[in-house]
Amino acid sequence: MRKPAALLAAAFLCVFSVPGGADTFTFRADRMSGGRASGREVTVLVGNAEVRSDNLVLRAGRIEIRGDDNQFIDCMGSVEGLEEEKDILFKTDRLRYDRKLKIARLEGDSTLEDRKNEIVARGRFIEYDDQAEITVFQISVRLFKNDMVCRSEYAVYRREEKLLDLSGFPVVFKKDDEFRADRIRVDLDTEDVTMEGAVSGSIKN
Repeated sequence: MRKPAALLAAAFLCVFSVPGGADTFTFRADRMSGGRASGREVTVLVGNAEVRSDNLVLRAGRIEIRGDDNQFIDCMGSVEGLEEEKDILFKTDRLRYDRKLKIARLEGDSTLEDRKNEIVARGRFIEYDDQAEITVFQISVRLFKNDMVCRSEYAVYRREEKLLDLSGFPVVFKKDDEFRADRIRVDLDTEDVTMEGAVSGSIKN
């Protein structure tokens, strides 16, 4: 009786060390299948799937790992991720991660929570660049910090500078105050608001 190649029916844990010792890559799941034929390298994890790479932990119902040195990770189904060092939490319908470039792309109803900076942001598409510490949000963007709510169709969050640039019908609510413009920049440290183009707003004393 022929046994299916690379198929495990029980939970497992595998550990890989990337050449140079820069990264330890581990994964686990209820089931695994795949092959390592040249040009078609793929590993499929199903059921309570989890991948750990550097400081990033990804969990999903299904995870596919592709490419040389397991470069590309594709997560589907109730995806959750945690960047442990920076304490950034992701939740999304689908997440694609490039381990070499350290860029994560979230698709569908997506949430990013920067716990250290006390920020929660939502959008339909989020691209998180871990090395540059820049996050791009698109479509129905919402960002919450303390009593401030920011809305737009496009936003760029520069984590190191704690700056948020909004465009695409942006509006910022600070308690009872409201600010609208073509472009809005928010200093998330001081919560100061800078506006450009078609500026309007209301301030309640």
